[in-house]
Amino acid sequence: MGCEGTRAKVNRLNRIAGQVRGVAQMIEDGRYCIDVLTQIQAVKSALAKVESEVLKDHAATCVAEAIASGDEAEQRTKFHELIELMERQRR
Repeated sequence: MGCEGTRAKVNRLNRIAGQVRGVAQMIEDGRYCIDVLTQIQAVKSALAKVESEVLKDHAATCVAEAIASGDEAEQRTKFHELIELMERQRR
């Protein structure tokens, strides 16, 4: 299942990985806690953006295909997957 913008998402994740390595280095270097926390917030924000893009892709492809198929079992499966994901996020 290929989503549009796959390369852009991978590039963004690679940048995030670099940010995480930078945060680890900041901690090793004994940098000021607020500076470290600021960078952690930036990483979390960047991950949230990628998560949102992947979720939109899922809705535009997998969920839309299940709806178009008319297959009620597949529609229920896609719906339950999203509900389970949201419930895990709240924990």
